[in-house]
Amino acid sequence: MPKTTSIALMQETKSIRDIDIKDKRVLIRVDFNVPMDKDFNISDDTRMREALPTINYCIDAEAKNIVLVSHLGRPKGRTADFSLKHVLKRLERLLNKDVAFADTIESAKMQQDSGIKQIILLENIRFYDGETKNDEELSKKLANLCDIYVNDAFGTSHRAHSSTYGITKFVEQKVAGILLKKEIDSFAKVIKNPLRPLLLIVGGSKVSSKLSLLQRVLDVVDKIIIGGAMSNTFLKALGYDMQKSLVEDDLIADAIKILEIAKEKKVKIYLPVDIVSTNDINNPKDIKITPSQDIPDSFIAVDIGPASVKLFSEVIADSQTIIWNGPLGVYEIHQFSRGTFNLAHAIANTYAFSFIGGGDTADAIDKAGQRDNMSFISTGGGASLELLEGNILPAFQVLDKK
Repeated sequence: MPKTTSIALMQETKSIRDIDIKDKRVLIRVDFNVPMDKDFNISDDTRMREALPTINYCIDAEAKNIVLVSHLGRPKGRTADFSLKHVLKRLERLLNKDVAFADTIESAKMQQDSGIKQIILLENIRFYDGETKNDEELSKKLANLCDIYVNDAFGTSHRAHSSTYGITKFVEQKVAGILLKKEIDSFAKVIKNPLRPLLLIVGGSKVSSKLSLLQRVLDVVDKIIIGGAMSNTFLKALGYDMQKSLVEDDLIADAIKILEIAKEKKVKIYLPVDIVSTNDINNPKDIKITPSQDIPDSFIAVDIGPASVKLFSEVIADSQTIIWNGPLGVYEIHQFSRGTFNLAHAIANTYAFSFIGGGDTADAIDKAGQRDNMSFISTGGGASLELLEGNILPAFQVLDKK
């Protein structure tokens, strides 16, 4: 679990509010990696709306011009499907301002040099191969667009890419945006001096992605609920036959070790006592609810059952601080969403401070209609997981400190 010194160090990062940006060229690394349907309609613009306070602050503080840099998806070369042109209209509507579009970094520079005070959205930064390789030449080109670099993309702050890390080497002033500061301050509230009992809920598909997290949190949390496909490995470690369910057999020994250490440290771990399973996830003609040890032959676990929901809800009701990372079932399919949604309702009904770790968890909270009833929903699943594991995010390492 994060050492408070690591969190304190990240909290010492300078903010855009700590410097003078009047008449300066500002480049903001935003996170406009928003979900879209096949017709490029944005289904959730939360990440864009979260960037507005920083952009509007730069406008109000009379920045000379503002360049917005983001990625969208994981494109293989330049492809229209991943163009940030698809977010341009929504951005203009949210800002209530015209926004210029630049196909290339060179085009953005030309628009800057025109002397017109404007906001410029740069085309998908991942169209450049060098972005994910933290290429020095690309970093220099981006740095050439600004006097001040602002990172406001928490969702990508755990990656040392050119636009989140390399650029800072060539810019004199590099600071955190308002969202980035809000994310780390909210996380500090959960970790530094939490109200107890402190409950961690972990779900998702893989133990491997959260193994180090589970090992580290045992010194800090009071209770852990494990659900989703992650729990299958733990249930198999207890000797249950999980049939065709997703299980990481090579991690069963690690699961047993975690259960043993938790017992020694008096950390209570709760696993599903009943399971919703089906013969076929994509074409579920037969769905059963059974005790965890009685999954029917050749069936696949897809959600926690009603008895587990009741048990977990009681654990939630008795907690003062709740951290949740990862859904507890295949919530994207209506029949298998009840477990995750019911836990969202249970958290919403508490007075606990609830920190929701981005990604699929945030999406599930939205689908459950409980976004407004959570204390804080992070914009970055992977980044919030890195924080939970005690790592200082690369993006924070290279920004100016107070």
